[in-house]
Amino acid sequence: MSSDKPKSINSLMAHMRNTHGISIKGSSHKRKLRNIGYYHGFKGYRFIGTPNNTIAFGSFDEILAIYDFDKKLKTLLYPHIMFIETALKNYVLEVILEESKSFNFNDVYQNLLTGFKNHPIGSANYSKSIKNRLAVRDIVYRELTSNYDRLPVKHYCDKDESVPMWAIFEVLNLGQFGFFTSCLSDNVKIKVSHELGLPPQCNTGGSLLPVIVFTLKDIRNSIAHNNVIFDARFKSGDVKRSLSRCLEMSTSIQNITFGNIFDYIILVVYILKCLRVSKSEINKLVSSFEEMTEQLRRSVPVQIYSRIIPTNTRRDLVKLSIFVRS
Repeated sequence: MSSDKPKSINSLMAHMRNTHGISIKGSSHKRKLRNIGYYHGFKGYRFIGTPNNTIAFGSFDEILAIYDFDKKLKTLLYPHIMFIETALKNYVLEVILEESKSFNFNDVYQNLLTGFKNHPIGSANYSKSIKNRLAVRDIVYRELTSNYDRLPVKHYCDKDESVPMWAIFEVLNLGQFGFFTSCLSDNVKIKVSHELGLPPQCNTGGSLLPVIVFTLKDIRNSIAHNNVIFDARFKSGDVKRSLSRCLEMSTSIQNITFGNIFDYIILVVYILKCLRVSKSEINKLVSSFEEMTEQLRRSVPVQIYSRIIPTNTRRDLVKLSIFVRS
């Protein structure tokens, strides 16, 4: 019989028992497996990071505990990341208006998307920057075309007027916005960074701003698509050391590598503080994460918990709380 043949819920439960040694039985487990899905639930949560790094589960309840932890993480983080996305776009818009005295994309493109000028003409970095700048123009016009039927794009197009930058930012996703910021002149990026309070010693040429946006983009997209996030498997590439150094210097928490979900909690907390969000609101985020990790610790064996949550997390949560209060 082909292994690709669809299986009933009963045969899937039997497969989990007989092949994977997982204790699963009864109507309650059957209902919960059906609700989370065998392929999204069990298949998605049976490893950490990569499929070859499997978790030796003893019971279905342990899988449910990680599933519940992951679901709560997404619920906790999503509104904060959406708030940060909107706020960062507004900070950039404000500086764009100050510098160009215009919200016209052509003016911004000509006068502010000039990061390519940092490199010698003919160099590899110059060519790459020019291509990135041209790609930004393509992205903007493609998104305006795709979103013509949406307000406010339709409003300006129907009046045969240029769609202003604030409306363009409405249709750019976080990754596209990060690409846009990476092409801005150093002067613009540094001004935005100054408004946010990013430390200059980690922020050569304002480079920290697009790094932050791209780092947030990975987790934001995973949450929006209901993908697994508890093990930071969404990370699409190496995070620049400058961002890790910025967070380590600011929070006194060391060895931030973005290899686990707690490092992303640190990043979100840091940016919320840069945006002058109230200490009580940020502390609520930190406390909620701490409660969630404690619930997970009580629900799974220590050898599983320690592979998900770094050993020093309790101590570092204290440091994070001190940072919030400072």
